[in-house]
Amino acid sequence: MKVALFTETYLPYINGVVTHVKILKEGLEKLGHKVLVVTADPNTRRYYVRDGVLHCPAKSFKRFYDYGLASPVSTRRLMYIKQFDPDIIHIHNEFGIGFSGAMIAKILHKPLVYTLHTMYDEYLYYVAPRPMLPFVKRVSHHYAKFLANNAAALTGPSKKVQQFFDDCGVKRDVSVVPNPVELDIFLPENIDEDKKAKFREKYNISDDDTLLCFCGRLGREKSVDVLLDYWAKTIRPEDHCKLMIIGDGPSREELEQQAHELGIDNMVTFTGKVMHDELPPYYACCDLYVTASLSDTNSISMLEAMATGLPVLQRFDKLNEGQVRDGINGYIFYDEKDMYREILNYKNKTTEEKEALRFAVRDSVKQAGAEDLANYLLTIYRGIEFPQRHAHRHRYHTRLRKPTEQKDGEDGPEE
Repeated sequence: MKVALFTETYLPYINGVVTHVKILKEGLEKLGHKVLVVTADPNTRRYYVRDGVLHCPAKSFKRFYDYGLASPVSTRRLMYIKQFDPDIIHIHNEFGIGFSGAMIAKILHKPLVYTLHTMYDEYLYYVAPRPMLPFVKRVSHHYAKFLANNAAALTGPSKKVQQFFDDCGVKRDVSVVPNPVELDIFLPENIDEDKKAKFREKYNISDDDTLLCFCGRLGREKSVDVLLDYWAKTIRPEDHCKLMIIGDGPSREELEQQAHELGIDNMVTFTGKVMHDELPPYYACCDLYVTASLSDTNSISMLEAMATGLPVLQRFDKLNEGQVRDGINGYIFYDEKDMYREILNYKNKTTEEKEALRFAVRDSVKQAGAEDLANYLLTIYRGIEFPQRHAHRHRYHTRLRKPTEQKDGEDGPEE
């Protein structure tokens, strides 16, 4: 099977969608399928394919997750996709690249699969002033409904996606496909001991400290402010607990200021941006992963921490029920008192009890690898009723010439 994966951003950028698409590509290829990733690239002025990735010229949009915004209409992009001749077009974002994927699927009579990764109602403040939010939300819902109604199958990492589409008026079922994790990278035995030692030295972490961490982009939707408030209300220096906030984002400065004003900056460390391949020793030196976010659909950062063996303290979220099984691979908290109680419960466990819990945590994500994700999606792909191969030509279908290969630095044709 040949699959075209459309995503607004891809390597070397790292976020949850990039990781998901990367792991899906690797899983499908391991199973013998051919994959073309189609992505916006603000660092190129021409179209080119390298290592199974079609790079499309784009404008940088740093305000929103470093995405590049590509034109939704491109005859050259269409030519490359026609040459690849995918059996499935699978879109993972909704902007220029995602929209073009949906339109190319229609033009070429290919089945469209749409995976919604992001609860956009929580992110609209990035693109619109507060007075405009109700209007922008209505437009966003109409657009999501349009894409969903043009797809042969809808998927998402949690039940939140079904709720979002229901709110948009989409009368379709969503297949829940759990997010993946690069298991080998985060296995404790594969993590360099020297890097772990350097980590503890860099951040002055003593053996007596219980270290909790959160990892993610520091935006309002991640509710790190709630986490800091909870921490300030309950944790005291004599508890020997420290909190590490891993990542960067538009809210970092105000969060650092909040920690200072709450008087907890001696217990809270903001690491700033950490490259993905440097994350394993960070997790390996922590004891617990904690999140107060209610916007995540199935956080890949959380799964990576779990692959390292970190039990998760997760704020209760009805639509993410089951991702953390209370007392098995983590703990659910409803308020600051619950959070504090669970931290103390963990601290009071014996070494043997802690190791047994870490083993159970790792075991809970062992089916989250590349081939597992690929097999999930292949089941969905194969369940789609393919359009007739001799269907009438779409009225916009034109004769397309084969793309010519170009060297780095050369410009592509005018759009």
